[in-house]
Amino acid sequence: MGVKRRRIEAAVKAKAALAAVRGDRTTSELASRFGVHSTQIGQWKRRLLDGATELFSNDRRREVQDQHALVAELYEQIGRLQMEAGWLKKKVARLD
Repeated sequence: MGVKRRRIEAAVKAKAALAAVRGDRTTSELASRFGVHSTQIGQWKRRLLDGATELFSNDRRREVQDQHALVAELYEQIGRLQMEAGWLKKKVARLD
């Protein structure tokens, strides 16, 4: 059997990346503090800096609105299908 990979929580990743951006400590100090490889700290820092512009863009807000509309539409469809299934069950029960 293979070795189970360690999963690091998003909060820990965010703290490490923010500490790396601040530059208070060296990457190796942060790596030993968070218990990960220094390369990983660098990757999280780069990912934070690359994704920072998305946080403040209007596209993100539009994506969230589109998701809400899709969820509402899917719930409507689920409701319709449940009503149809109930109607069909009653119809089949009458035929027996």
